[in-house]
Amino acid sequence: MIDVVVAGGGPTGMMLASELRLQGVRVLVLEREPEPLPHVRALGLHVRTIEILDQRGLLDRFLEHGTRHVAGGFFAGIEMPWPTDLDTAHGYVLGIPQPVVDRLLTERAAELGAEIRRGCAVTGLAQDDGVTVETADGDRVRARYLVGCDGGRSTVRSLLGVGFPGEPARVETLLGEMEVTASPDEVASVVAEVRRVQKRFGLGPLGGGVYRVVVPADGVAEDRSAAPTLEDFRRQLLRVAGTDFGVHSPRWLSRFGDATRLADRYRVGRVLLAGDAAHIHPPTGGQGLNLGIQDAFNLGWKLAATVDGWAPDALLDSYESERRPVAADVLDTTRAQMTLLSTEPGPLAVRRLVSELAAFADVRRLLMEKITAIGIRYDVDGDGSELLGRRLRDLSLTGGRLYDLMHEGRGMLLDSTGALSVTCWSDRVDHVVDAAPDLDVPAALLRPDCHVVWVGADQVGLDEATARWFGAAT
Repeated sequence: MIDVVVAGGGPTGMMLASELRLQGVRVLVLEREPEPLPHVRALGLHVRTIEILDQRGLLDRFLEHGTRHVAGGFFAGIEMPWPTDLDTAHGYVLGIPQPVVDRLLTERAAELGAEIRRGCAVTGLAQDDGVTVETADGDRVRARYLVGCDGGRSTVRSLLGVGFPGEPARVETLLGEMEVTASPDEVASVVAEVRRVQKRFGLGPLGGGVYRVVVPADGVAEDRSAAPTLEDFRRQLLRVAGTDFGVHSPRWLSRFGDATRLADRYRVGRVLLAGDAAHIHPPTGGQGLNLGIQDAFNLGWKLAATVDGWAPDALLDSYESERRPVAADVLDTTRAQMTLLSTEPGPLAVRRLVSELAAFADVRRLLMEKITAIGIRYDVDGDGSELLGRRLRDLSLTGGRLYDLMHEGRGMLLDSTGALSVTCWSDRVDHVVDAAPDLDVPAALLRPDCHVVWVGADQVGLDEATARWFGAAT
């Protein structure tokens, strides 16, 4: 029997597979596509995802293929300076195409020993004391748990009968890569003029005369699964920009809408949902891929602990109680951004007002914390310290960097007193006796995802918190 079957081999599925394999869990990834898709739907990684990669020793791989950007404009395209006081050691956005992210995370999962089957779609499931997963080729796989990371049209979610309420697409945007005959100067000039009003428009050079083209569609297509044609792009470019730029020789063409939906539940028995299978929203702000990776990072250690048998009773359920409110907030953020992108007089007036408010540093920081996910605070029991429930930024210790000590995905007691102990949990929690000048507490207990669940200097309180998050003492 496989410990966990992951349905879907995108960034969410591969991140989850890696986190599970890090803890020795047997993982099988089933991906319906026979080959990786070349489509560049996402273009960058935000701060929290960059921190996650750093915590697992993966960041250098991604930095080799990406470009660091320190610029505003990520919230509804409103130009604003990058906040100088973000609570992170990685104050930038990493520009990197999604196919590269997919490849690097797939390589990571394979290195750690995950089994990956491509061209293998999930078609059925049944639960008892495990999960039986049926595939399109007639195979049946037995697993202790199944996680649906299979996208917005999730088969796993449909088979579970989990509701997916929200709003259908009301506006649609065409997206593709193609060559143009217009000169770079002409393209840049027209794009700058059009984007003064229409922020859902752009042509970005990819090299070799190829451009990434984004243009509003005429309406919402009846058949959303059918790709648009090059003629559709030409017609919409002429309507919006007054020129079609001589587009030709498309590499790929697609469309996306502003549908916004959130799954009623993230868990039904031994089956869970993550990434776009649990939530969909417009790509404004570039949060979708990041949100999925962050789901997987939250779920991975909890599901591994459950498989290993040491998880407290409520640990796996905390995945939904923590991550579903985060997704709901992201959906609201993207709803707000889509309103601010409208060319109607009312939304334009609101956009002007928000632009004025963005002159205040606190407003800029709040908006960027929402986009980059570093403002998240989970509801954990404790004494009211501001640190509780928040992820800890990378800290400089006398013996090195905090994130360098978290590559194995274990819990940690960061202790400047040297008088505390987690010996009874030493198989799950590392005890690091070191001083962190920027940490204004005597000691902090960190989960494997670096969120703080206890601070103080009291051994009794520490024991209670460690048992709550890491199970019974051994």
